[in-house]
Amino acid sequence: LARRHNMNTTANKITVLRIILVPVFMVLLYLEHSYWALAIYIIACISDFVDGKIARKYNQVTDFGKFMDPLADKMLVLAAMCYFVETGLIPGWVVAVVLLREFGVSGLRLLAVEQGIVIAAAWSGKIKTGVTMVALGILMLADQPWFPAPDLIAVICWLLILVTTLYSGIEYFAKNIGVFKRCP
Repeated sequence: LARRHNMNTTANKITVLRIILVPVFMVLLYLEHSYWALAIYIIACISDFVDGKIARKYNQVTDFGKFMDPLADKMLVLAAMCYFVETGLIPGWVVAVVLLREFGVSGLRLLAVEQGIVIAAAWSGKIKTGVTMVALGILMLADQPWFPAPDLIAVICWLLILVTTLYSGIEYFAKNIGVFKRCP
């Protein structure tokens, strides 16, 4: 029981580090230190994989981690997506769809918690996160003058983000429809 609420685990420290890296990443991106921004972004993305592995391997799965790990991911990818809206590589409506999915799933999780249920990340959500992280990393390179066909690559990247986002959002609601049935 103590492990469920312990925020002082290695996995949770890595999650908090990822949150701290988000503003560092953004400052570097806006100062046009693209390669440093990409390096910080890659470190943050890898930390997502590492903290999950550590949490499962060393029995460090906590309610804090279940909540903060996906939140840290959202902070990272949405910050990058907002930047790419400004540069014109991602249409604003794509970010709106991503935000709606995130708010919807977060709302679903809040309803579930009130019923004593914790909805952990589904595989489709993990795939969505992975695809989104890789696509945004590619877009950071597409922003470079030497990158071939940046507009075409950008469309492919945001289409992949859009499809995986919609699929995982639909899956979360379909699998957890019972949460709504239990609401008064």
